[in-house]
Amino acid sequence: MVAIFPGGSGLPGIVECDLDGFLDRFFQEAALALKLGLVAGAVLYQLSPLLTVGLPVPAFLLSEAQRERHLNRLLSHPIYLLRQACFLLKTVAGLCWGSHPSVRALYALPPYPPDPGSCRST
Repeated sequence: MVAIFPGGSGLPGIVECDLDGFLDRFFQEAALALKLGLVAGAVLYQLSPLLTVGLPVPAFLLSEAQRERHLNRLLSHPIYLLRQACFLLKTVAGLCWGSHPSVRALYALPPYPPDPGSCRST
């Protein structure tokens, strides 16, 4: 998720948007299929640089430029399931980043009100 929303040009990165707190809430509240999909997407992202940039190392060992190329190639890969696993990562990362008050303030949007807790997955 850090590779998807690294920050820059005046925008905060996802690391600055309470990613850990968001993921804690996500794993408590999301449906099982969504949780499994997120974990599968993260594992796929870490283990697939051989398919995208030709290096047999996990993604966290790639340089910043190689990680960006890896992510772009994975998001446009001809195999649908590979694309969609990364798209799920991007979607959940976007939920975290876009809901953070500092990001919303940059776009002149009010912060979201506290979660009423009225809709929970069981």
